[in-house]
Amino acid sequence: MNAQEFVKNFYLEKQNILNLAFDQKSKYKTVKSAKIEALNLSLEQTEKLKEITSDLLTDSFYTILLGLDGSGSIGESQESFKIYDEENNLISEDGDLESLAYEYFHQK
Repeated sequence: MNAQEFVKNFYLEKQNILNLAFDQKSKYKTVKSAKIEALNLSLEQTEKLKEITSDLLTDSFYTILLGLDGSGSIGESQESFKIYDEENNLISEDGDLESLAYEYFHQK
């Protein structure tokens, strides 16, 4: 895996969480989708809630990636991390994730 695949997988996970939360057609609903369904929102209200939820997830995932990259803080600490896969191959080091994260989370 390289830095681009790493960031892409974070983006795909964000999309998966969002889709599962708003899936009302599946036979097996998640706790989140059942709670959203129980709100009995109109289609317009559901879309607004989905947009807000998407924005929150984007901010969260983007902030985590920038924190790992050293471009942002995680809590009260800002430092860069080197990220390795399980075979000890370097995926990312200081500065590799910031532009990719921006591309995936703010330009797509």
